[in-house]
Amino acid sequence: MRIGVVSDTHMYSFQEMPQKLVGAFSEVDLIVHAGDIVSLRVLEGLRGLGELKAVRGNMDSAELKHLLPEKEIVLAGGRKIGITHGSGGAWGIEERVRRMFDEVDVIIYGHTHVTKNEQIGGTLFFNPGQGRRSFGILTIEEGIKGEIVRL
Repeated sequence: MRIGVVSDTHMYSFQEMPQKLVGAFSEVDLIVHAGDIVSLRVLEGLRGLGELKAVRGNMDSAELKHLLPEKEIVLAGGRKIGITHGSGGAWGIEERVRRMFDEVDVIIYGHTHVTKNEQIGGTLFFNPGQGRRSFGILTIEEGIKGEIVRL
C-alpha cells in the first residue's frame, strides 16, 4: 500500500498544487493532508485524485475547521496511523503529537514546515514538510517505509 502525504499547502486553489505532487498522488492508494490546507477548493481537488483523509490546521478557513477533525486515526495496510497538524514551536513537537495518540505505528503531522522521517520509540514520526517544497510517500508492506520527495 502506498500513501501520499502532504501538509501546509497554504494554497487557495488546486491549480497551485505542484504537478509532480499531483502526478504522484494520482497513483497512491490513499492521500493524507495534515492540515493548513487553507481553501476548500484544495481539499476538493485532492478528493478528486482519490481517497483522502485530512485534518484541520491552525491556518485553515473557518469552513475547513468546521468540516475537519483535529486528529484522526486510520487503519491502512494493517497499520494504525495517527494524523494531526501539530501546534506550538518546532522544539518538542514530537512529544506533543505523541501524547495525542495511544498506540499507533505512524504519526503524520505538519505545522513546522520541516521534514521528518524518523523512528522514535517504535513509532514512525512523519512530517512531509511544506507542500510547495516537498511531500511524502509512505509504503506499507511487511514494514513501513517513509520517503520525502523534494520539489
